[in-house]
Amino acid sequence: MEYQDLFKRTQTASRTLGLLSAEKVNEVLREVAAAALSQTDYIIAENEKDLDRMDTADPKYDRLKLTPGRLQDIARDIENVADLDSPLNQVLLQKELPNGLSIKKVRVPLGVVGVIYEARPNVTFDVFSLCFKTGNACLLKGGSDADFSNRAIISVIHQVLEKHGLDASVAILLPAERAATEALLNAIGYVDVLIPRGSQSLIDFVRQNAKVPVIETGAGIVHTYFDASADLEKGRKVIHNAKTRRVSVCNALDCLLVHQSRLPDLPALLSSLAESQVEVFADAPAHEVLKNYYPANLLHQAQEEHFGSEFLSMKMAVKTVPDVNAALEHIARYSSKHSEAILSEDPAAIERFLNAVDAAAVYANTSTAFTDGAQFGLGAEIGISTQKLHARGPMGLEELTSYKWVVRGDGQVRG
Repeated sequence: MEYQDLFKRTQTASRTLGLLSAEKVNEVLREVAAAALSQTDYIIAENEKDLDRMDTADPKYDRLKLTPGRLQDIARDIENVADLDSPLNQVLLQKELPNGLSIKKVRVPLGVVGVIYEARPNVTFDVFSLCFKTGNACLLKGGSDADFSNRAIISVIHQVLEKHGLDASVAILLPAERAATEALLNAIGYVDVLIPRGSQSLIDFVRQNAKVPVIETGAGIVHTYFDASADLEKGRKVIHNAKTRRVSVCNALDCLLVHQSRLPDLPALLSSLAESQVEVFADAPAHEVLKNYYPANLLHQAQEEHFGSEFLSMKMAVKTVPDVNAALEHIARYSSKHSEAILSEDPAAIERFLNAVDAAAVYANTSTAFTDGAQFGLGAEIGISTQKLHARGPMGLEELTSYKWVVRGDGQVRG
């Protein structure tokens, strides 16, 4: 396949998006949301073809699976995007120079956004809605594991675009073959930014091989620190939610750090996890406390590899620390800089933690499960950026824009 022709079509189509009114954009998005619901049976039937090819024990299985409820959530997110104000043409700065020049700094689309993702068919809807709202065209490269699902979803999107007389090339799903990935990595002059969503190995591969600009949406190696002053019942609920709400997503808890003075509370703190059949890999002090309380078949001695692991399953590490500074040191060593949390009733400890942790999202006394574009009021997200250039954290509408300087004069020349 000649990928350059596809890239040219998408680049050309991207220039037409700026001609659409905000009303037309929102109308299209709402119809895509409605179509996702009206064609639920079709989408799920195609999704089941992908599920049939995957081991149910694979951590990616849950991410791959679509249900009527999940499609309702996806449709709601698309409607939320439609309801949000567009950031396009927003004036970020305006001033008049002494020489009479008028200068404005104005938000504009990035242009063509490429996204490489694995078994996450919801990404197809999310990326389209966010890119379409911000005047960006998108080149989508899904994994072979979700190809039936992605093809079904893009066909639904294209039906709506064509109904409105719009060029379907504003959202192209590339073939699942490896050659498409290589072409996208090398699409110099056609792709303005490339965003990988998936495992650390995928992200590393894209970063190391891309010749176009990349925004990393990193894997989530997530910690929660239970401080000396933490409330036991509050902590039990938050830890259970952060670990078990949905284990296959990047904001799920991987390692619990416990202040050594609170080790006697550990059996009660983890009681809900035991009921949910969560395997625990505990360091020596924590294991000694838990061995007579936590189910023996679920409790293991922690090894070095359990710290710094993104489990994506009903597994969690536990590490004992002497104080908040030791917790911060552990996080600095093992964190992927995604989401980190502290449970504490000590204002000084909370401020120390929030100010010192280097992560895209930091929390006090709440669950890391909230690291999500929709939960942050962004409508949806294109990913969670763990880097510091251009965007960090959930990437919503504003993060899919750049800016340009608009300068107006009346014949001025520079001396």
